[in-house]
Amino acid sequence: MSQDSQHGKWTISDSEDEDNIPPTPQKDSNKPSIKPDLERKPDTITTFFKQEPKLSPKRNEDNHSVKEPSAPAMGSEARKAAHVNQTIPVKYESNPSPSVKRKRETEEAGWNLSSSDDETPAPAPKKEPKKSDVNPKKKKTEDKRPPSPHGTSYYKEEPADFFETNLLSMNDMYRFYLNKVTGIPKKFNTGALHIKEILSPMFGTLKESVQFNYCFDIPWMVEQYPPEFRDKPVILVHGEKRESKARLIQQAKPYPHIRFCQISCVKIVVAFCRKMMLLWYEEGFRVIILTSNLIRADWYQKTQGMWMSPLYPRLPEGSPGTAGESPTNFKSDLLEYLEAYRAPELAECIDRIKQHDLSETRVYLIGSTPGRYQGPAMEKWGHLRLRKLLSEHTKPVQNEERWHVLGQFSSIGSMGLDKTKWLAAEFQRTLTTLGKAGKSLASPETQMLLVYPSVENVRTSLEGYPAGGSLPYSIQTAQKQLWLHSYFHGWHADVTGRSNAMPHIKTYMRVSPDFTQLAWFLVTSANLSKAAWGALEKNNTQVMVRSYELGVLYLPSAFNMSTFPVEKNVFPASSSSKGFPVPFDLPPQHYSSKEQPWIWNIPYTQAPDTHGNVWVPS
Repeated sequence: MSQDSQHGKWTISDSEDEDNIPPTPQKDSNKPSIKPDLERKPDTITTFFKQEPKLSPKRNEDNHSVKEPSAPAMGSEARKAAHVNQTIPVKYESNPSPSVKRKRETEEAGWNLSSSDDETPAPAPKKEPKKSDVNPKKKKTEDKRPPSPHGTSYYKEEPADFFETNLLSMNDMYRFYLNKVTGIPKKFNTGALHIKEILSPMFGTLKESVQFNYCFDIPWMVEQYPPEFRDKPVILVHGEKRESKARLIQQAKPYPHIRFCQISCVKIVVAFCRKMMLLWYEEGFRVIILTSNLIRADWYQKTQGMWMSPLYPRLPEGSPGTAGESPTNFKSDLLEYLEAYRAPELAECIDRIKQHDLSETRVYLIGSTPGRYQGPAMEKWGHLRLRKLLSEHTKPVQNEERWHVLGQFSSIGSMGLDKTKWLAAEFQRTLTTLGKAGKSLASPETQMLLVYPSVENVRTSLEGYPAGGSLPYSIQTAQKQLWLHSYFHGWHADVTGRSNAMPHIKTYMRVSPDFTQLAWFLVTSANLSKAAWGALEKNNTQVMVRSYELGVLYLPSAFNMSTFPVEKNVFPASSSSKGFPVPFDLPPQHYSSKEQPWIWNIPYTQAPDTHGNVWVPS
């Protein structure tokens, strides 16, 4: 099957629709349809790519030697490919041999994959290894760090002035923060947060924490806690099973203060937990909803976002169960979301939250939990939950049809043969809702702008091609929805100094025609997919959601405003600023005719990245 477009020619086999998840996904763990999150394992495919070298299991994410035979949960084949390309990079050859050049030209001309997604990869011709190739790492000492394609500074300790020493430079009006990024001017990190700061005494005297996440590197995570809190109890809420669960437990053996809470799955999905921290202090309690995994690679050279709650104090003894609620109903919504995990280990957390005052919260919780919902329950989760809140808590604006809807994400699911199947139908209707008088269908005048990194964005990024391991849009999905690519706009973030820090953050918003005002803003874990947001079924009488997601919605009415002004000077952060810190440049720039969306599982060898390497996924 071959299709041409302004974004390239792809020749690949038919493949199973990623959203057609079978009722019993446990039967085949290799198909993409069993992972709800877009940080998923793609189809088993036969390719011309090199075989992945067998790395010693006694290596952590940064390939440091460790005593235990464990490795962090990489989360997807895309991340594993990035890991291999980082530890064993393929250097760019400006003048390859004629045979290599012909091979590349033949293979890259059509972006070829095999004729079958389900085939076992054909064995490569046996080749006698050269003596010099046998055990190439034999001479290295056990604790020596290998060269990093990120540059020598990647393994160095952060400079002393990398971290905040006080909260004066932070804008706590919106409580929306970006992560700190290494390799950019200092001013663009003033008011951003690193995980070490989040867990530091600066925000409270930590007694216990609960970490919900998708990927964990436990030794690295433990190091992010300050020494005085490093042995405080931690519960890790995860959805790992079988071998990956065993690896996680093995990682935690040296840390007796860590306990696990495994989320069981429902029939239509494998359960993967969204990214949230519950932090219990001597002084109270705090919630953090974020987009970063608990692995090193997510916290240094990617663009991530988070919402950090105020410090919630304990309620007086004997307070009624309804006490401590916010005008946004955040407390009851958070409790309902936690109860949806159906985990006995979370019962104590739920009871503790009930004992705290969350009344200062000014955001709305937008969650997704797997299941099929009918009647009033349809509006509890996913995009119908967003539609309900926009209907009830926003008002129409003048020239409403000219206000753009904007989505920015790090991966993309299968959305059908054309835009009317989901994107420009039910999903756009949700995103264009403003007040109860909203139109029954999205206006054709309303533009939808989708921000997703191009190949050139990834190639010229701080990480180079390995950044694409966190952008797992697959060729199997892309070739079936070439219509989508006309919506794409590149990643440009000069306003935050993060144009070269590839986004793992996901944001959605409604923005004025001149891009100076926001009708609402959402930061979330939900990528652009039906699995994350839900899809209507049975003549719109039922909605099916396939994954756990979590985000917070900012509505001007909760801040006594009619719209949010877009902040023009996000960094250095100022406590007096009233503008909303959109993390990338507005207006976004449409792809040029030569640009292509980043596809993780095809090679890029025509030009080197910022570290002189090419991308050859295994």
